Amino acid sequence: MSQRIVFVTWGSLGDLHPYLALGVELRRRGHLVRVATLGQWRENVERAGLEFAPIRPDVPEGEPEARELIRRVLDVRRGPEYLFKEVFAPHMRETFDDTRAAVEGADLLVSHQVPVTGPIVAEMTRIRWVSCMLLPMAFLSAYDPPTPPQAPFLRRIAALHPSIARALLGLARLEMERWVKPAYRLREELGLTRGANPLLGAQHSPERVLGLFSSVFARKQPDFPPQTIVTGFPFYDAADAAAPDPDLVRFLDPVHSAGDDPIVFTLGSSAVWIAEDFFETSIAVARKLGRRALLLAGDAAPALRERVPPSIGVFDYAPHSLVMPRASVIVHQGGVGTTGQALRAGRPMLVVPYGQDQPDNARRCVELGIARTIPRHRFNPHRLERELSVLLSDPAFASRAAAVGVRVAAERGTETACDAIESVLRSPDP
Repeated sequence: MSQRIVFVTWGSLGDLHPYLALGVELRRRGHLVRVATLGQWRENVERAGLEFAPIRPDVPEGEPEARELIRRVLDVRRGPEYLFKEVFAPHMRETFDDTRAAVEGADLLVSHQVPVTGPIVAEMTRIRWVSCMLLPMAFLSAYDPPTPPQAPFLRRIAALHPSIARALLGLARLEMERWVKPAYRLREELGLTRGANPLLGAQHSPERVLGLFSSVFARKQPDFPPQTIVTGFPFYDAADAAAPDPDLVRFLDPVHSAGDDPIVFTLGSSAVWIAEDFFETSIAVARKLGRRALLLAGDAAPALRERVPPSIGVFDYAPHSLVMPRASVIVHQGGVGTTGQALRAGRPMLVVPYGQDQPDNARRCVELGIARTIPRHRFNPHRLERELSVLLSDPAFASRAAAVGVRVAAERGTETACDAIESVLRSPDP
């Protein structure tokens, strides 16, 4: 039976694409699907054939405001705090109102981990609710402790024993209590009890929690909510929405490349705004190594394209599912969406994390034996050349990455997640 499902998400394309993947599949199964997200993603949502609804806060789309916002959100020390205290807090009521309007007449709400008003709307409206976690680290597990971007070394200490991790995570939880005071005030205005921390226990649906990532990447832990299912990555990158750039197809053509797979350099849809010397350094090292390279450089692409030889292709954007399987090595920022695509592609990686969950994602790839990593502040020609040389010369990285790619692709994350959503719709309403 067709039912109306509303997805609520906020953030970059890495936050949007998993929900588009689920929405497209659920629409194929006969459901009516609406995606409530940032206004700038309206075209992306409607191009996927889904209904769009806007969710505030809006974010700037042009220079220099957008660049400054991303710089502060990805700041390794204060990025998460800035996101919740300074981006969301001033608009908490607007986000709630927009979400409540989006779910009017719907049968199910599927929430994202960042807009903390989703669970409040579910409580107020009594709509059935499935919550999603895109990031393994967001579970704050004592059995698989996250890598704090502010102090990555603490992860090694926390991993010694769950009791040590619980103590350290307890300090993090106290800090996060300060960030969400506006959510507590909103609950009071609405006549609700204080409840659990909106970033911790309160964000998990009592019916079903979906970990939208691969069990190869992060397994379900004993302290995850028991109603959690780790589904695998839902993949969507609009590869079929339009014909690829003919110049890109020509660059990737095996005849043109003489069998030399390029090194792919990408910073996703957010960090690309604050690339600084990333692409210039990448070009210089690729030329020194005598390797072909493909750069996905966003708005910087036209200027860079004028200064590179034919062995280096520069494009603003290309679907990851098209270019990553053709890479010799994938160099990226470690966003979870980019990481999932790179894992599925089955190619070795070099991860250069900027902030937020990216250091944690990088660490997980290194532990799989398929990647190496460079801290952003140590990204320089010498270090990049050294790390790429290791990845290109040791066939074990390629062998392990290929095996991981097979396992990730076999999980069928989109279908598994949609099966779980439909099972909630079919079950009795508690």
